[in-house]
Amino acid sequence: MKQISIDTEYITLGQFLKLADIIQSGGMAKWFLSEHEVFINNELDTRRGRKLRDGDQVDIPGQGKYLIKR
Repeated sequence: MKQISIDTEYITLGQFLKLADIIQSGGMAKWFLSEHEVFINNELDTRRGRKLRDGDQVDIPGQGKYLIKR
């Protein structure tokens, strides 16, 4: 499981995808979420504005598993 460090209270799912180098630009987030399943804490979520906080786990089948750390 890869750790993604943040220095704010939360980041959005769209920001996370860019920070984790899964997408190249924030504009790709909507497309990526429509084409791929993203599980946050074992629940499917497609909202690019979903807030991710310290301790949240993100699982993207075929891409990897990530842990948000502050």
